[in-house]
Amino acid sequence: MLTGHSLGLASSRRKSRKAHFSAPSSERRTIMSAPLSKELREKYNVRSIPIRRDDTVLVTRGSSKGREGRVSAVYRLKFAVHVEKLTRDKSNGQSVPIPLSASKVVITQLKLDKDRESLLQRIAQGREAVKSKSA
Repeated sequence: MLTGHSLGLASSRRKSRKAHFSAPSSERRTIMSAPLSKELREKYNVRSIPIRRDDTVLVTRGSSKGREGRVSAVYRLKFAVHVEKLTRDKSNGQSVPIPLSASKVVITQLKLDKDRESLLQRIAQGREAVKSKSA
């Protein structure tokens, strides 16, 4: 389980930034969570989820705003998400993917497997437990 100490919960800006940029891949996964679309949010009762390779996303910020496509790569080292058909042509004619921040896209379709379904169920159960406790 992730501990508060490793999550970078320092109140110091310097320590928080160090924890963020030196975070291991396992923590970068949770840092790189993307919000779900309104339909998915109502269906699963979950606001955001770590982004993964075959999810379909809609870009909400930047020059590519409004474009939709499948995630072709999640580049954890650079905190970047690459979407199919979102490329820029270099001066030598080579096309390179445009890196996007995970928070600047909305997941419109999830690639579900048994691990992902169990994650959604765990979050939903946690929500139900909180509701029953407060009621």
